[in-house]
Amino acid sequence: MTMKPECPSEVWVYLACTFFFLGLYKEAEEAALKAPKSQLQNRLLFHLAHKFSDEKKLMAFHQSLEDVTEDQLSLASIHCMRFHYQQAIEIYQHILARNRNYLALNVYVALCYYKMDYYEVSQQVLAVYLQSVPDSTVALNLMACNLFRLFNGKAAEAELKNLIDISSTSFEFAKELIQHNLAVFRGGERALQVLPGLVDVIPEARLNLVIYYLRQEDIEESYALIQDLELNTPQEYILKGAVNVVLGQELGSRHHLKTAQKLFQLVGGSANECNTVPGRQCLASSFFLLRQFEEVLVYLDSIKSYFFNDDTFNFNYAQAKAALGNYKEAEEAFLLIQSEKLRSDYVYLSWLARCYIMNKKARLAWELYVRMETSAESFSLLQLIANDCYKMGQFYYAAKAFDALERLDPIPEYWEGKRGACVGVFQLIVAGEESREMLKKVLPLLRDTERPQVEYTYIIRILKKWAKDNRVPLR
Repeated sequence: MTMKPECPSEVWVYLACTFFFLGLYKEAEEAALKAPKSQLQNRLLFHLAHKFSDEKKLMAFHQSLEDVTEDQLSLASIHCMRFHYQQAIEIYQHILARNRNYLALNVYVALCYYKMDYYEVSQQVLAVYLQSVPDSTVALNLMACNLFRLFNGKAAEAELKNLIDISSTSFEFAKELIQHNLAVFRGGERALQVLPGLVDVIPEARLNLVIYYLRQEDIEESYALIQDLELNTPQEYILKGAVNVVLGQELGSRHHLKTAQKLFQLVGGSANECNTVPGRQCLASSFFLLRQFEEVLVYLDSIKSYFFNDDTFNFNYAQAKAALGNYKEAEEAFLLIQSEKLRSDYVYLSWLARCYIMNKKARLAWELYVRMETSAESFSLLQLIANDCYKMGQFYYAAKAFDALERLDPIPEYWEGKRGACVGVFQLIVAGEESREMLKKVLPLLRDTERPQVEYTYIIRILKKWAKDNRVPLR
């Protein structure tokens, strides 16, 4: 048509729109510029400026937008793509106030609320649309995603069943969408069969595959998928930060940890995210990596009510409390954790042991050690118990720990620690702060050593004399 001299000039803008929907943005711009000025041309060039990340042109075309529905819908869509969800909602609600029959705008509003983590509000808005269009693929899928965020994968999958029944006669894209979401709702089931083929089809597929690899502790694969990704959304920044944290801890790399800290700071410090739950989590994580635990608790306390039963939250919250010496609250938070994987982690065990000791519950710390299998980690926990108990005047368990250490590695330092702890127990007995029965337990610990007899017989003689003078039976 454009080759014919009688071709209407507005055909160029229609051709440009066609190129745009095919993703041929350069060709779309060339065609659009041959068309006469119009609102449609301006809207198209406005979207193209966004695609080309040309802020100067974007603002120029923005200035030419008018207060008409089509122009305002274009402006709202650009706000969505630039993650300005509140501004988009305001435009949609303004249009809806004038045109109640534009029901599909409710889906756009619901999607914005979903992106802002207001899942319950999103559900309420979606319900308005689904009353009129109960078989909407987009709306039912969004409903399922809200349920996944609010409850769990089972609730989301139950909602998706309606969509599965419809999709056999619905759009082709829905089948891939359903496969993708089912893999997510089922905690990664069939993820390797479904997600890799959708990485360049559904934007979230790459991110969910990264999450799958993280959960499988395949850090190299997760890093390979995300290291060169051009970051646009807060979720992408957060996920890349998480991958760098794990990799940094795995390799002992300060570079990766610093990268993670900066990514978390960028998200949490942004105007759009600073007051959201993920934004505050990011700031807490950033300060955690900087070991500024007072700041960590400022942000974790502000969102604590959202995460009462969340093991990961409680793990980080407890560590921050313990790092500041708030051992009572730290112990309570550690004990809320249900995950067996976390409860068997050395970081968990060592911090909980320290909390027990600082809260005068050394016996519970000792029981943590007893339940561990012999390993380098159990040896480290034994050292922690020995030194912390000694420091806190809980000398009997300090003596037991030093005794175990001495049997594993008979160096003078452990004998000296055990000897000092046994004397500490005796001092507490004399002061009436410890049961006299403890003498029976202390004497065997002193004898059980490879040190020369002269080093312990003097102490034993004093203990026995005091026991005899005070009529304390030792058998």
